[in-house]
Amino acid sequence: MEINVRFLENLRLEAKFDDFSVITDQPIRYKGDGSAPSPFDYFLASSALCAAYFVRVYCKARDIPTHNIRLSQNNIVDPENRYNQIFKIQVELPEDISEKDRQGILRSIDRCTVKKVVQTGPTFDIETVENIAEDAQALLMTMPADGNKTYIEGKDLPLEQTIANMTGILAELGMKIEISSWRNIVPHVWSLHIRDAASPTCFTNGKGASKESALCSALGEFIERLNCNFFYNDQFFGEEIGDSAFVHYPNEKWFKPGPNDELPQEILDDHCRAIYDPEGDLRGSNLFDTNSGRPDRGICSLPFVRQSDGEVVYFPSNLIENLFLSNGMSAGNTINEAEVQCLSEIFERAVKKQIIEQEIVLPDVPKAVLDKYPHIVEGLEGLEKQGFPVLVKDASLGGQFPVMCVTLMNPRTGGVFASFGAHPSFEVALERSLTELLQGRSFEGLNDVPPPTFNSLAVSEPNNFVEHFIDSTGVVSWRFFSANHDYEFCEWDFSGTNEEEAARLFGILKDMGKEVYVAVYEDLGAPACRILVPGYSEVYPVEDLIMDNTNMALDYREDILNLHTLSDEQLADLVERLEASQLDDYMTIITLIGVEFDENTVWGQLTILELKALICLALRWHEEALEFVEAFLQFNDNTVERGLFYRAVCAVLEIALDDELELDDYLYNFRRMFGDETMDSVVGTVNGTVRFYGLTPTNMKLEGLDKHLRLIESYKKLHAARAARSGHPVARVAQ
Repeated sequence: MEINVRFLENLRLEAKFDDFSVITDQPIRYKGDGSAPSPFDYFLASSALCAAYFVRVYCKARDIPTHNIRLSQNNIVDPENRYNQIFKIQVELPEDISEKDRQGILRSIDRCTVKKVVQTGPTFDIETVENIAEDAQALLMTMPADGNKTYIEGKDLPLEQTIANMTGILAELGMKIEISSWRNIVPHVWSLHIRDAASPTCFTNGKGASKESALCSALGEFIERLNCNFFYNDQFFGEEIGDSAFVHYPNEKWFKPGPNDELPQEILDDHCRAIYDPEGDLRGSNLFDTNSGRPDRGICSLPFVRQSDGEVVYFPSNLIENLFLSNGMSAGNTINEAEVQCLSEIFERAVKKQIIEQEIVLPDVPKAVLDKYPHIVEGLEGLEKQGFPVLVKDASLGGQFPVMCVTLMNPRTGGVFASFGAHPSFEVALERSLTELLQGRSFEGLNDVPPPTFNSLAVSEPNNFVEHFIDSTGVVSWRFFSANHDYEFCEWDFSGTNEEEAARLFGILKDMGKEVYVAVYEDLGAPACRILVPGYSEVYPVEDLIMDNTNMALDYREDILNLHTLSDEQLADLVERLEASQLDDYMTIITLIGVEFDENTVWGQLTILELKALICLALRWHEEALEFVEAFLQFNDNTVERGLFYRAVCAVLEIALDDELELDDYLYNFRRMFGDETMDSVVGTVNGTVRFYGLTPTNMKLEGLDKHLRLIESYKKLHAARAARSGHPVARVAQ
């Protein structure tokens, strides 16, 4: 069959064959318009559809109904060759189908034409399952059958057992984990990306010196983020969870602010209040949690144990999610293993921040010391061979902290990437610095790192540290590369058993005069902990609790979700509040209200600026609308289609505001320029008969918002498991 391809606008393509045509595009994140599936998506769908076709043919020939038959396909990526994949096809068959027909259906799938064409590459794994929705078999790499056990420093169990245990925990929760990518671009440096197949917004990355250790890292991070609710940070849980007896954890407590919005006496302690409310400006309403949407219940607070005396201190969940992000979270085979990992990351980030902000010059690690670790040297040499000079630095600040640094320079772009790693073992900390450097990155991805600067304000600016925390792509100082280092090299060693290492790391913080607060979570089957070190382990500045708190969502969420049903008076109030708020016009509505929209929809790209424009258009406030539309066009980062819509709106608004111009005089050529469909929408938008063009109606029940509903379903699995294990009822509370 001949297939002819035509290049359309941007990255859209059209394939024509026989009397049919297929349009492909790329997602917006890959610079497409997100208007159609990608070519590879069609390829993946073709095998599932072809398999289903042969099932249907088999069943039609035997008068077997197919309305109760379900078929699903998942793709498993080979970590060593991403072009080699297993196509895992699962079939759910009704109980009344005979064993003979069950086997016949499986054989029919085996006849799939697409499968036969690609069979020299992919492997098709076909099986029946009782219930696809409930089958939570993790889609991970096959475990070795030879019974080998691989131990690495820092792990209390062999890697194989760790993988099996963590996979089992996730399967028991009903989460189907899939590996979406592997990377191994230099020797002994592996990384991968895993995600929940049902809710891909729940994902983690893993890194290690082998594919097994990288997988352990990713699974451990996934479980830690489940335990600490990090996947659902800032997200609206929906009314059902918000009305439940507990929202986050069965042991949470809710405290009402005082009569003048004072902080409740039951939250925080004197040490924390001195850090988070030094001037007495913090209000109780600043700490209402974003997730429940229930400020009437008070401040949702979580218990942490103060390490200095064992006392329980309640921290508002809002404070934790606003200031700490994922810093201070870990899971492990034992609680000591989890604590070591958790404390190591806290030191890694705090020391990194100190080095970057104070422009500290670190000493190089001598070659004789590096040569003790040949597998690390091999990875470093792999980068050098690709043209990337690498510096290996001792970041312990004279042996005070268990931190190392590997810095990569990119001569092609002048960019620099400083990667830090921490662990009580010198070798493990160095290995982590290297694997962190390349986690999820290709050589091409290293072209995006920024150049150094002598501007001290740029490196000390708070958002620079946030960039370093998120993906290590913040700016570093040129002073970092001086030959006159501020500390002498120290071949430090804090290692021992995990119990000994945890005690040593806690001891460092104690000697620094830091209070440490720990929450331990063991109800999912793997020990996990969250450790807070106020005044030391925060990622965002304390001022954000007042100036940039995520619970600003509570001021706008309900109105925005009910946008289509608001009266003109309510719309006017909403746009005036948005304008008075001084919020960033280019903040997305996703960020503002904590709701995940499909990124390929108008909702998914909607910013505060565009929302204000649409509201003004609905109210027929043409002068204000024109101002917002012009600003949108000046800095438009939306789709081509959306940009053209607003160009037409701008033209029609200018005519509407000019007494000497008539729209009818221009409409013919406008229609030639923008098309009849677009102009019908534009004219209706300006005259008020079309409201909120492109925004599908929804409400507080999140109707039609499948992406967010999948996220909530993911959280409900976790919520139900906590309720079951604690014996806590998931009842609704009075509103």
